Amino acid sequence: MTQSIQKILIANRGEIACRIIRTAHKLGFFTVAIYSDADRNALHVQQADEAVYVGAAEATASYLNIENVIEAALRTNAHAIHPGYGFLSENSDFAKACEQAGVTFIGPSAHAISLMGSKRLSKVAMLQANVPCIPGYEGSDQSDATLIAKAEEIGFPIMVKASAGGGGKGMRLVETIKDLPAQISTARSEARNAFGSDELILERALIAPRHIEIQIFADQFGNTLYLGERDCSIQRRHQKVIEEAPSPFVDDALRQHMGEAAVAAAKACNYSGAGTVEFLVDSDKHFYFLEMNTRLQVEHPVTELVTGLDLVEWQLRIACGEALPLTQKDIHITGHAIEVRLYAEDPRHYFMPQTGEIKVWHPPTNARTDHGIQHNMAVSSHYDPMLAKIIVGAENRTSAIRKMARALGETQLLGVNTNKQFLQNIIQSPAFSSNDVTTAFISLHADNEAVLGSARPSFSQFAKAALLFSILKNKAWLAKEATETRWQQSTHFAYPVILVCGEIKASLTVTAQNGQYRIFNTATKEQTSLKLVSFGGHILEVEENHHRKKVAFSAADDTLYIDEGAGHFTFTCVTHTKTAGQNKQHSTEINTVMDGVIVAVLVEDGATVNAGDTVAIMEAMKMEHPLKAALTGTVQLNSIVAGDQVKSKQTIATILPASEVTHEQA
Repeated sequence: MTQSIQKILIANRGEIACRIIRTAHKLGFFTVAIYSDADRNALHVQQADEAVYVGAAEATASYLNIENVIEAALRTNAHAIHPGYGFLSENSDFAKACEQAGVTFIGPSAHAISLMGSKRLSKVAMLQANVPCIPGYEGSDQSDATLIAKAEEIGFPIMVKASAGGGGKGMRLVETIKDLPAQISTARSEARNAFGSDELILERALIAPRHIEIQIFADQFGNTLYLGERDCSIQRRHQKVIEEAPSPFVDDALRQHMGEAAVAAAKACNYSGAGTVEFLVDSDKHFYFLEMNTRLQVEHPVTELVTGLDLVEWQLRIACGEALPLTQKDIHITGHAIEVRLYAEDPRHYFMPQTGEIKVWHPPTNARTDHGIQHNMAVSSHYDPMLAKIIVGAENRTSAIRKMARALGETQLLGVNTNKQFLQNIIQSPAFSSNDVTTAFISLHADNEAVLGSARPSFSQFAKAALLFSILKNKAWLAKEATETRWQQSTHFAYPVILVCGEIKASLTVTAQNGQYRIFNTATKEQTSLKLVSFGGHILEVEENHHRKKVAFSAADDTLYIDEGAGHFTFTCVTHTKTAGQNKQHSTEINTVMDGVIVAVLVEDGATVNAGDTVAIMEAMKMEHPLKAALTGTVQLNSIVAGDQVKSKQTIATILPASEVTHEQA
């Protein structure tokens, strides 16, 4: 008999923890949050009724520490644990630990999690259940010889995949047989390091398919149904970027066939709770089982918007022993919904994850925003860089695209670079509107500066930053007072402003004349005039060439963060900073890109490297980042070894240029 549930511990953080707490409170449950050193004052901690500290900032010491999470539930007399997604949500040992502790795990059985967590075993089960699968090899004989022989039978191109885990690790596209042995070796190594298992499967490669998933639900009485599909084809590094429901590619007949196959997949493992069966669909609408996620999905809100259902509520009711509230004939899809994932990353610099402090956060007014963000929140390197999800619903896809474009335009997040402009450019692209959407979308349509955004701020952006610094550094120049008093009395005074943005330095002057501000670049001789319309809060409104525009900004000392619709830029005012000499053409130092962990040092001290060679690899925000030499020379390591914790911009090595080595030896 299912235990009566009154208090729920959420074994997660960020936006999904806040999302679960919202529905739990609506249904009358008490909630318990857990937190690490990095999350002591996080929003999910503030929103829960109670909160328990579970360990250090590193996820392995806190959110992934099964013993600490279970102990937190027992200390607070929580009757159930909701794992959210990520962390322990698909960990069968955690589900078993909950059962042994007498705490209800809000999810499927440990057996179902274990079965579907193995790409090899789950595919075997799906074949037995007559669920369409991609031709391949999923046998227990894992020798290289067998894998190579089976690959020849399947045909190329072929996908080599780690049986455990996901996220693209241990996954390789192999075009020819001569490349296969090396790719098998690499995939094994990645899989072993990431998931503790080097077991692989092989599948025929589907080039540029659709990635379409079916949301299923099952109760404890054997009732199972599907809630339509989500199209998650737009991906980067096998991570979803934009999701929508329903799929514009799926017709009623295909929806029914895929839905019934997803239900069969769930029944094959005696499933209970929320789950998602993922399929790849080719251009002829043939679909193939990819995997099953035994948890709530990041993109579940689009299903909620088109069905009118609260999926977290269904999870909680099923955990309490209730039957599914609807039958399949009661499920109706209405309208269209789109979700985008707002990441702390910089698309202009190879999507490098970003850390820092959020200075301004204003979510859009015409959209649902699931987030765990608050002002002055630190974005650390310890967790996934996803900050928020923005979701819109409308009567049709065209209207939903329009609403999403506006919602992204309204979104203000300053202090940390994000992918907001990248998302907006995709949403407004002709390719997206015309439904030319496959897993190859980003490589075909979005791998260019027009979509990624320029890494170099324009002169107009420098001009607006110069005007802002002029106003902020001289309080008497605020708003209308700036044009009506002080500057009118010194019309010809050129206020100097020297700004740095990234590697670009600009020497500018700002002069007030006849109610306008003339900004002049002393090096390039570019100039423009800006008319100050309004200034207040975090918004500057100016008119340039008869074009009025609002600029979101935040300033702290000599640092200015701005977003005027062309991406987030950080400017530093160095007008009164003493020059330390000319910068060298190439940096001889190799510095870390953010806080993280060194996972490998690839060269020995004193080794010779070429420009572009990887000296070490660091891990941060669940991603690996190569640290490369900028020039050819000899490596001098700074006592760094694999496993060391490092801070942002920490120097891990110095390259002594080849010319200097030759000179010293001579």
